Amino acid sequence: MSGISISGDGLEPMSSVHEFNDDPYPVYARLRSISPVQRAPAGEWMLLGYDEVAAALHDHRRFSSRVIDTEFFQERLRDSGMDPGDLIFTHFMLRQDPPDHTRLRGLVNKAFTPRAVERLRARVHQIVDELLDTASEHGGMDLIADFAYPLPVTVICELLGVPAADQQRVQTLIREMLDAPDPAAGAEAAMRPRMAALSLGGYNAEIAEARRSAPHDDLISGLVAAEAQGERLSEEEVVATSLLLLIAGHETTANLIGNGVLALLRHPGQLERLKQEPGIVRTAVEELLRFDSPVQSVGRAAVEDVELAGEVIRRGDLVVVCNGAANRDPARFADPDRLDLARHPNRHLAFGVGIHSCVGAPLARLEGQIAIPGLFARFPEIRLASERVVWRQGGPGDITLRGLAALPLEV
Repeated sequence: MSGISISGDGLEPMSSVHEFNDDPYPVYARLRSISPVQRAPAGEWMLLGYDEVAAALHDHRRFSSRVIDTEFFQERLRDSGMDPGDLIFTHFMLRQDPPDHTRLRGLVNKAFTPRAVERLRARVHQIVDELLDTASEHGGMDLIADFAYPLPVTVICELLGVPAADQQRVQTLIREMLDAPDPAAGAEAAMRPRMAALSLGGYNAEIAEARRSAPHDDLISGLVAAEAQGERLSEEEVVATSLLLLIAGHETTANLIGNGVLALLRHPGQLERLKQEPGIVRTAVEELLRFDSPVQSVGRAAVEDVELAGEVIRRGDLVVVCNGAANRDPARFADPDRLDLARHPNRHLAFGVGIHSCVGAPLARLEGQIAIPGLFARFPEIRLASERVVWRQGGPGDITLRGLAALPLEV
């Protein structure tokens, strides 16, 4: 769904995917002005209004996370060369409903309680300082490659127990898995995301096997130990859950830092406010999450016929829940296209709501609250090296993640 636009009173393919990726919010607004619930050309439903998005996210009984079961999703997978039987589709916690989701979530929650995350504060500060030291030596940086990605990758890898020597390999595989290949690059390039996912799964399986005989003080050891204590966590679930945490544990934070820094550089008045009023850092990060959400949408499958905003979504239909659009809904947020670091209240949906709300949200918030002001404190005159901004390109029909491919900065 990365190519959508308005013509007359409906949806039709957009002439430029790049146009949508550069700024999807005017498109969301035009769609929402017609109806907050719309059928896209390929047949899936789009929820664009705040109330509709929140309702679907809260209602896991009628809107299932098992999107793999929909005919639409199966067809898309076959077209992309992916295998519906891969771990990422069959055992990922975010694609499960209760009771399986409840069991997996309960185990993972222990690593991301506010108290557990607060213990990481000193380490996050240390990593931020080290990365900024390197940037200072070089006189410039690519915010994404040199800062926004290495910080959360290091933190989540250390939590899981990935050795430092393997972290660069893991980061490369994750990018290959999530980046859409050029359709003109041939069959081998098209298979790269799946091969990267299989490589990551195999790597995590190796670590899990090693932890069974020699446990460490890390999250993978905890998942393996829970399996041994009768929590009924299968080997496939251990691998899939650790893989999900690797991906989600750095992707959301990297996009938060990248999107947030860009927004501040484009709104110098708000940036100056953050510098002068460091006490607003918490509300500032919440507003950056709302203003340009790192995760733009999630998928759901209708379990039964559901009526929303006068439209009937039929049982088995795929529903794309656009929290990125909901976060700019003027019915919920006054002047939603304005960046206001002191906005309150700010009940955005960037991390979702309900049973599938982001388990790593406390960690992402902590990293954002340290990294973003830390960058501007170290480099108060930092500026864009170029006005041209390059966003990562999603695959056809994919508006799940929103993040920069690169952001060169002069310090």
